[in-house]
Amino acid sequence: MTWLLTPFDVSFMQRALLAGVLVSVMCALAGTWVVLRGMAFLGEALSHGMLPGVAIASLAGVNPLLGAVLSAAVMAGGVTALGRSRRLSQDTMIGLLFVGMLATGVIIVSHSQSFAVDLTGFLFGDVLAVGAGDLLVLAIALGLVAAVSLLGYRPFAAVAFDVRKAQTLGLRPGLANALLLALVTVTVVASFRVVGTLLAFGLLIGPAAAATFWARRITTVMVLAALMGILPTVAGLLVSWHWGTAAGASIAAAAIALFFLSALLSVVRGRNSLSDN
Repeated sequence: MTWLLTPFDVSFMQRALLAGVLVSVMCALAGTWVVLRGMAFLGEALSHGMLPGVAIASLAGVNPLLGAVLSAAVMAGGVTALGRSRRLSQDTMIGLLFVGMLATGVIIVSHSQSFAVDLTGFLFGDVLAVGAGDLLVLAIALGLVAAVSLLGYRPFAAVAFDVRKAQTLGLRPGLANALLLALVTVTVVASFRVVGTLLAFGLLIGPAAAATFWARRITTVMVLAALMGILPTVAGLLVSWHWGTAAGASIAAAAIALFFLSALLSVVRGRNSLSDN
């Protein structure tokens, strides 16, 4: 058992683990709604659409988190404004904004001498360099996401399954959608500095999607998604420690692998149930 426990005797591994747990729980709360609402593409667009703001903030010597917030706000505002058009689908609008923002960010970063390093850090973060300030930001963001998820549970659930019924019940689906967008934005922005946008998106979608194979109640999906997010976090950190791989990428790969394993086991379970009948 020493191979399992020894890595976490080191302080930076303990902080990385705590950061991973906070991100996993936060992504489980927001990711459940993302999966139920079919907003995965929006989550990806928001996570990668932050690059222009992060790039400009880095070049200007400003905290990248501020640039991420502004860029994500522009992206979210653009999705909301363009989504009102009836000529094109929302996915088309999101795709156009996504490519435009990402391309702009790459162009800006390409002028920096540390292009490769900056882009790698943006995608995968540096979970092994997490500090006390980063943990505080994650804890505050988790509290905010948990509060919004709790207070908005009823309208979120209604909108996820039947928008017309939500409208009939007076639950204001437009406001619910705006809050969901804000929820995803806060989650992605709070997570990217520590774990990168790729890992944040992986933990946002993978564990929640995997949990839907085993649960039907929304709250149960959230709990399972949190556990299924923590497991690849531990596994990824262990792989990184023992085999010298990139920690963020290892965690992201483990999260996606867990989803496919869950899907495979679900298929096997379904076949066994049919054979028993």
